[in-house]
Amino acid sequence: MSQAAVTVGQRYVSDTEPELGLGVVLQIDGGAVDIGFPAAGQRRTYSLSEAPLSRVRYTPGERIKHQDGQAVVVAEVIEQGGCLLYQTLTEDGQARAIPEFELDSFVQFSKPRERLFAGQIDKSNHFSLRYHSRVLRHRVEAESTFGLGGARVSLLPHQLYIASQVASRYAPRVLLADEVGLGKTIEAGLILHRQLLTGRSKRALVLVPDSLLHQWLVEMLRRFNLAFTLLDEERCLSLEGRDVDGEEPELSPEGAEPAEGEINPFESAQLVLCSQSFIAGSERRLQQALAADWDLLLVDEAHHLLWSAEGASAEYLAVEQLARRARGLLLLTATPEQLGLESHFARLRLLDPDRYYDLAAFIAEQKSYQPLSELVEQLLERRPVSPEEMAELPENVTGELAQFLDAQSIERAACQARDTSLQGAIDDLIDILLDRHGTGRVLLRNTRHGVAGFPERELHRYEIPISDEDAEALAAEPLRVQLHPEAFWQTKGDWWLHDPRVLWLRDLVKEKRGQKILVICADGDTAQSLELYLRLRHGVACAVFHEGMNLIARDRAAAYFADSEEGAQVLIASEIGSEGRNFQFAQDLVLFDLPLNPDLLEQRIGRLDRIGQAGRIHLHVPTYWASRASAQEKLARWYHEGVNAFEHTCAIGHAAYVEFEDRLLEALSADEDEPMDVLIERTAAYAQTLNAELQAGRDKLLELNSCRPGKAEAIVDKLATQDNDSELPEYLMRALDSFNVDYERHSENSWVLHPGEHMRVDPYPGLPESGLTVTFDREQALSRDDMSFLTWEHPLVRGTLELIADTEFGNTAVATLKLPPLKPGTLMVETVFCLYSPAPAHLQLGRYITQPVMRVLLDTQGKDFAAVLSPDKLDKLLQKVPRASAQELVRHSREQLVSMLDAAEAKIAPLKLEQIASAQRNLEQDIGREVERLRDLARVNPNIRDEEIEHLEQRLAQSVEHLQHASLKLDAVRVIIAV
Repeated sequence: MSQAAVTVGQRYVSDTEPELGLGVVLQIDGGAVDIGFPAAGQRRTYSLSEAPLSRVRYTPGERIKHQDGQAVVVAEVIEQGGCLLYQTLTEDGQARAIPEFELDSFVQFSKPRERLFAGQIDKSNHFSLRYHSRVLRHRVEAESTFGLGGARVSLLPHQLYIASQVASRYAPRVLLADEVGLGKTIEAGLILHRQLLTGRSKRALVLVPDSLLHQWLVEMLRRFNLAFTLLDEERCLSLEGRDVDGEEPELSPEGAEPAEGEINPFESAQLVLCSQSFIAGSERRLQQALAADWDLLLVDEAHHLLWSAEGASAEYLAVEQLARRARGLLLLTATPEQLGLESHFARLRLLDPDRYYDLAAFIAEQKSYQPLSELVEQLLERRPVSPEEMAELPENVTGELAQFLDAQSIERAACQARDTSLQGAIDDLIDILLDRHGTGRVLLRNTRHGVAGFPERELHRYEIPISDEDAEALAAEPLRVQLHPEAFWQTKGDWWLHDPRVLWLRDLVKEKRGQKILVICADGDTAQSLELYLRLRHGVACAVFHEGMNLIARDRAAAYFADSEEGAQVLIASEIGSEGRNFQFAQDLVLFDLPLNPDLLEQRIGRLDRIGQAGRIHLHVPTYWASRASAQEKLARWYHEGVNAFEHTCAIGHAAYVEFEDRLLEALSADEDEPMDVLIERTAAYAQTLNAELQAGRDKLLELNSCRPGKAEAIVDKLATQDNDSELPEYLMRALDSFNVDYERHSENSWVLHPGEHMRVDPYPGLPESGLTVTFDREQALSRDDMSFLTWEHPLVRGTLELIADTEFGNTAVATLKLPPLKPGTLMVETVFCLYSPAPAHLQLGRYITQPVMRVLLDTQGKDFAAVLSPDKLDKLLQKVPRASAQELVRHSREQLVSMLDAAEAKIAPLKLEQIASAQRNLEQDIGREVERLRDLARVNPNIRDEEIEHLEQRLAQSVEHLQHASLKLDAVRVIIAV
């Protein structure tokens, strides 16, 4: 803009801050101009030579508004002394003259037409980026795997299958009961992540044991980019604006909700994490949690919630109340039945108290599924390896199918087996039968038997000699001291100077220098003493982990141990380290002492024996050796020779311990070896029988329902294909360049991002001030916690898509095109239209619209070149135009452009009805078919909830209604002139 052309009173709009509204020239001083923005109460000073301003000129026929609020139509525009005078007509036909400085300042130019004719013209490459952003976002969100691929997790079939099935339901209520090490926390995180991204859930409450609070907090952020608010009493008091010693206000009379007007800390965030004891230990906090609205409640280590017909623990009662209020519920436990069928029934009762109301009826129902299980076994035995094989269904199978399926379904399967594929027919039959399995819809349990990828265990026993005198003296102590002899050695001074296990541990650590070693012992004081001894006396890089530390200190110790470059070689943990923590990066576990509880031993080993463990696990067990066997040695023998608990997962350990507890305690304290020899023989026989019964009685229906291999592998394949797609880095590079975000190569498949000095937006979504190191490679992300894993679901990428597609960014442009068939001076208009419906996110209408982004490329004769000149091809041919020249072109061609835009809208209008009709068909096929399926299942499977069917019916009706009100909107326009 030149000084001669600028006059006080003219109206301009800021190209960089359009939200300020219509500005007015207040003063011109030398090479600067002062612009006031009355709507925003702001004033800006610009250099005349570089002012990012566009002159606002309305034309006859446009509707404008006076600053007094009256809307008028422009009839004529007169220029007087550099300013414009608008001759207008009011709604009742009265003439009114309005100087431009009296125009309403509360004007937002966001629509493409408005911005184009107001001179707000973006770069041509920004227009292209906008179009691609629209197309990419729809493609990503329409994927059946949307919400599953963005987590920093390995692509494990059993986890992804469960997450896909459960997260697709309305308000899912399930018990995740995978065996130890199979990744229940990851499954729960995937379910929550997908529910949030798809709009099915907005608010979630997670309840965990105290010891796992920070692990959940860190894991949800590190793996799923979910930032939880951790609530404890101190944090709640702070949110309420009260001191720690402040008095608690009275509860409401009904005792169900906080008093009116009271601040509820549980409503301060969408994602809340707190301990089970915190909720159960305060009636006030429980009431506040109940008063908040939760879409999803997650409870970890649910077996700690104790219930019996006679009574229940405070934690169980608290969760029971919350479970009634929350729409969805996920219970996590690795031992659904090990605590007894009654305890197992108690978990199911939380999921659906109306369905699971009577323990005796539940037990009887479970037995009734045996014929169904046997039939599925027969089908599996007859399932051919080749999908091409065709044959008749065996007659005996067909006869048994009649007990569970109608004749039409059986005949359809028989035709498929005979004419298409026997394998496909059997798979379909099994799917139908599994849907009918009672608890299969609410209880999901994968076992190590059915999941590959677990390491081998190798036992290393060490006989550490002690004198006969010390052995006799130790044997005279109570059994507790014999198994944990630190107190015995303490009588001679500092126990760690006399206990030969300490020197043995020192030597083992030195022998395995450079290898990570986890040491677990029963007592926190023992752990501290061992850590001090190894660190101070022998310079070993150690960390300690015990119940006397606060949660943050424990997390720091675990992180120090996990650091592969400068971290601790040894982590020494008390028993609190045997539950919940994952240290599968280590392969050596020292059992400094042995617990009496077999389940606790399995928990200890489970810290290393987890899915994803890369190497063989080495279990190091030291026991005293003298002329008589020590209690430690006897217990190690019973575990190894009796129940085989060291080298294999011991599912029957708890049952064996209950069966032989008294005899085991007697044999451990006996002077001779014979009682233990006899006990081991009996225990081994009992274990063999029990394992055989367990194998025969495995709930194969449940296991099959928890992971259907074909479907699970299809999900994995789809996500692996997405991981290998190079489109994300290419797209992100263009976007970051457009917003002036700095980035540089870090290593292969990884970048370092930094906020730029001249970013278009600050802060940039998902980018911290300190910068971000990112990788596009899943394997690299899994091995490097310091890198963020970028996928289409990452907050930075989603924020980028929203920043472009949901603002006016790039919705206008002007460019030149050199193409021999086109005469120089040929004017063309490229328009992008979007089928828009303001439907709630949870309806996911975008999944059913096949072409929500439509493009038209017209010349002045109305010929459409969109099919000939694709977006990618056109982008390579276009050249940018200086802003001033672009504004001048639009101003001179305004009448033609208006006519061409109208023609483009007329041309695209018929496609709206086609897209709506197509979307309705897709809805009927997807949701309508699922409604019918669930109705049929509900006749035979009481776990199909009425509210689930009702929700799907409502979703279908609402989706159809919103589609009927969908509109086709001009999203972006680019003016092209042939040269």
